[in-house]
Amino acid sequence: MKGSKKPYLVVILIEAIYAAMFLLSKAAFDHGMNNFIFVFYRQTTATIFLIPFAFFFECRKTAPPLTLVTFCKIFFLSFLGISASLDIYGIGLIYTSATLAAATTNCLPVITFFLALILRIENLKVTSTSGVAKLVGVVACLTGSAILAFYKGPHLEVLSHYHVLGYHKNQQHLGRVASGTWIKGCFLLLLSNTFWGMWLVLQTYVIKGYPSKLLLTTLQCFLSSIQSLGIALAVERDIEQWKLGWNVRLLAVVYCGIMVTGVTYYLQTWVIEKKGPVFLAMATPLALIMTIFSSAVLLGEIITLGSLLGGIALVIGLYCVLWGKSREQMPKASLDLEEASSG
Repeated sequence: MKGSKKPYLVVILIEAIYAAMFLLSKAAFDHGMNNFIFVFYRQTTATIFLIPFAFFFECRKTAPPLTLVTFCKIFFLSFLGISASLDIYGIGLIYTSATLAAATTNCLPVITFFLALILRIENLKVTSTSGVAKLVGVVACLTGSAILAFYKGPHLEVLSHYHVLGYHKNQQHLGRVASGTWIKGCFLLLLSNTFWGMWLVLQTYVIKGYPSKLLLTTLQCFLSSIQSLGIALAVERDIEQWKLGWNVRLLAVVYCGIMVTGVTYYLQTWVIEKKGPVFLAMATPLALIMTIFSSAVLLGEIITLGSLLGGIALVIGLYCVLWGKSREQMPKASLDLEEASSG
């Protein structure tokens, strides 16, 4: 296989892993899995999986000293971007669908840009072409979010007739869930992505003083395990809810802990090194496309016209912001040449 094709195949694999995460998480919750317990088990699995790699590759070699101030920052980051974000995401997923969860992830780059703009890490010049593109992207993201929350439209049930798993009737009921519950779920998913975006932005400050990326990720997973355990114990006291068994609950926990947190971390780092972060972000809509078809076929989810239109608006917003960012990063000489040729 030619090396030039590997990044494309790897990025497709990454988005497929995320699509499977949406589906497995939704299936686990539909089978009675408590969301808060799920997050605890997921983060504990991820911690156990990452510890040997962090010890072998960084702890024994170039591990920086961990000061009390840095530890407190990492503890706050873990709570904000992992514990709180995942707990809120799970509740939103229970209220809505795997398709909506996948759709809202497309607004993450836009949310991150907006937060970076508030913190003055990014700038927005509406007099430039790139600034207009980023502004259009933010507006498209807001429009898509509003469509997802307030407009359902007709049901598109063509694919859902061929569902594979056996709880289609339950999904038919969920397809007609109360509007108030759907809006609440959409809001929670967006709030989860906002916390995730804040985590990405604030992490840039922490990583300057603690540059060991793998060790930082492992430490955050460990701290989020403790935090999510405290939250789960406060919410759920029934011992039966903590039992996993050989079912979809265990599969979802192991998959999200190892594949999503462990494997995709390495794969994303590799893709960014080879092709850059914009290339990785450009592939985000693939997870939405995969989730739409898979959730209809495997889970029998009802796909609505509003979900499709809102998802398309979010994708447009994503690409507008990414295009504006890439144009800003072009050398000035290249921009002048491009504008001269277009004129």
